[in-house]
Amino acid sequence: MAQKEIVLSPEGLEKLEKELEYLKSVRRREVAERIKQARQFGDLDENSEYEDAKNEQAFVEARIAELENVLRYARVLNREAIDPERVSLGSKVTLRDLDTGDEFTYTIVSSAEADPAAGRISDQSPVGRAVLGQRPGAQVEVAAPLGRFRYEIVALGR
Repeated sequence: MAQKEIVLSPEGLEKLEKELEYLKSVRRREVAERIKQARQFGDLDENSEYEDAKNEQAFVEARIAELENVLRYARVLNREAIDPERVSLGSKVTLRDLDTGDEFTYTIVSSAEADPAAGRISDQSPVGRAVLGQRPGAQVEVAAPLGRFRYEIVALGR
């Protein structure tokens, strides 16, 4: 099965590369040391410290594999190719909630670098899917787990 290309911003690519390097060079050694110390506590069948360390090791190795896969298929977003007239990957979009009047600004990114708390939402999220391809002034309705929301796109940038 062919892997889908993953589009990352230059900042997103750098962040993932740094995380991978940290996991490989620092976290692996820390977890190995924890496992070594936990073995000294005796019977491995009833050793919760050993079990916790092994679980952490599995988590770290899974994250390393995930990051390596993302980076293998990554393509860096060309900011100059972003359509300034329509919402696309890499766009910065300001939305107004039509029910409350509240405004929110998000950058539309791939799911690999989404961080809603930092204003970076995935193009695969309900809001991301609803606004992709739209122009400023457009109104969209978003079906989300918490209900239906109506937004107007009030500004668009790169």
